[in-house]
Amino acid sequence: MYIIGENIHIMSQRVKDALQAKDARFFQERAVQQVEAGAQALDINLGPRKKDWEEVFPWMVQTVESVVDVPIVFDSTNLLGIEAGLKKVTKAQPIINSTSAEPERLEKVPLLAKKYNTRLVALTMGASGIPVGADERVTIAIEQLIPRMLEIDFPMSDLIIDPLVLTVSGCQEYCPELIEAIRTLQVAWSPSPVISVGLSNVSNSVPNENRSLINRTYCAMLMGTGLNMLIGDPLDIPLMETIRIIEQRDMSTPVGRLFLKINDRIAASEYPVLEDVDAGDPEQMAIWKTVQILLNKVIYADAYLQL
Repeated sequence: MYIIGENIHIMSQRVKDALQAKDARFFQERAVQQVEAGAQALDINLGPRKKDWEEVFPWMVQTVESVVDVPIVFDSTNLLGIEAGLKKVTKAQPIINSTSAEPERLEKVPLLAKKYNTRLVALTMGASGIPVGADERVTIAIEQLIPRMLEIDFPMSDLIIDPLVLTVSGCQEYCPELIEAIRTLQVAWSPSPVISVGLSNVSNSVPNENRSLINRTYCAMLMGTGLNMLIGDPLDIPLMETIRIIEQRDMSTPVGRLFLKINDRIAASEYPVLEDVDAGDPEQMAIWKTVQILLNKVIYADAYLQL
């Protein structure tokens, strides 16, 4: 699994404060922590930075590149800021996150990515928003996103399709559709595009104590579709352990065997069944309940584990 670390994000108050203070050490330590934990690239979300983008984007690139060698993912709607940052990149091939099928972004962002030889994340979202159904998301990819890349001779190997994770709290019906979208995208075009997701989005707006469980359970399911890239938290030790268990086929623990069974069921286009679970093990039952909400079989509630 290619993991893009998500922990430099403007939504974090600590990141906001450090950016305000130009605290280079904070960002360097956070970058190193993520890479040492297994991140192979770092998502840098600074927001639009409408007033100080000319200074902030280059400063952040130089700050992070001084301590790590992995690709920087520019996560912003400010194309001028992204370009200012790209001009300072001296190490690994960067990534722009993201374009969509919205006409203005699809016109401009791929051209910027081609100009600076970056990889490009493309969201399966059009002017009318994010479609619920898997088929509609796949259609956006094959009828709008990929044709635009071919039109400008953008290297298909540098294109990353993101079929969009939404939270189980309020957008539950999207969760199983994403599974089918990823599965279909891998056979809808040849060669298959790289596919990535923002994993932690699935647990947005849920109680903090349940977020890791939801994230790692969904990760096991998505890995069953063949997903091998994600934006997530490399400091989430249970998540990283789940990824390791699946990649190494480690059947040495009951929970590990359950995650492998979930992964294998999804890989076979099946649903996990209760017979896969030791009902006497509270941890396994928590995973089972989480599978049910992610498949939209049981209505999500914040207290779903107690129901």
